[in-house]
Amino acid sequence: QVQLVESGGTLVQAGDSLRLTCAASGSIVRINAMGWYRQAPGKQRELVASIRSGLSPNYADSAKGRFTISRDNAKNTVYLQMNSLKPEDTAVYYCNADIRTNWGSSTSLYWGQGTQVTVSS
Repeated sequence: QVQLVESGGTLVQAGDSLRLTCAASGSIVRINAMGWYRQAPGKQRELVASIRSGLSPNYADSAKGRFTISRDNAKNTVYLQMNSLKPEDTAVYYCNADIRTNWGSSTSLYWGQGTQVTVSS
């Protein structure tokens, strides 16, 4: 069993910074890609940023220059540092991870439960 738990979401003002954390736990052999998505009310879930070991991170245009994704492989944790937050960044932020739970199996995609980020103007 694998769990992803996000934390760090809260209410902030426009221009503030916030760091989200997502920790994976359970029967994990290897984590390939990890990423952050968000879903605003009435909108589809969208990619914010993703990161795979050995490759450059990938960012949505809306996140470039303001958000930074990073990961700590020893802790099975991914972070999202968000700077210069805007009201349009308001959403539930979800992390996901492509995880192998044993060497004999293929990887599976797991999702966290989400953390609310609200940016007031």
